[in-house]
Amino acid sequence: MKKTIIAISRAYGAHGTVIGGKLAANLGIPLFDRKIIDLASEKSGLSPDYIGKLEENVTGSFLFNLAASSYNMHGFHHSCDVPMSYTAFSAQANVIQEIAKKGSAVIIGRCSDYLLRDDPDCIKVFLYADYDDRLRQCKEEYKLEDKAAEQQLRKLDRSRQNYYKNFTGENWGQAQGHDLSINVTRVGADGAVDIIMRFLEAAGRL
Repeated sequence: MKKTIIAISRAYGAHGTVIGGKLAANLGIPLFDRKIIDLASEKSGLSPDYIGKLEENVTGSFLFNLAASSYNMHGFHHSCDVPMSYTAFSAQANVIQEIAKKGSAVIIGRCSDYLLRDDPDCIKVFLYADYDDRLRQCKEEYKLEDKAAEQQLRKLDRSRQNYYKNFTGENWGQAQGHDLSINVTRVGADGAVDIIMRFLEAAGRL
């Protein structure tokens, strides 16, 4: 297998972690999901809990803060003038870039598709699912009734959209930013893994 980084972006309810885990096992390469948070915590000195909840809590305009602080994204530095959310994101970004340099891996979320957009070894995948399936999973996971679950699902989607927009300036989930987009409702988790494997073979990565 050629060196290949598979950056998986996923909507809530699209089973991205499950699919990423199965894909990594099939390929015999490491999976990076929550591990990125732990490594970023070591880099930044911020708590894993804070970094883990960053996606939920980003407010304001990241791009405005970036311009105001004249901060260099390509190197991690800590400064009292830099918003804490950016310090956390920058630490994660550096971790992802270091992972990509070392060898093949599956990376889940955290704008990895954008951060590695110019890496010729990166295959960018977006996973999504039908609304009813996503709502059902939300109801089960959060123990909510219909209306509350709908509100929670909108909140989750908005958080991911805002996080991606604030830290990349791009719109989350756009087809042109990915090599492959899969509706997991149509094919299931195993089907999605099979499609990605076939794509890798067709692309000459296996």
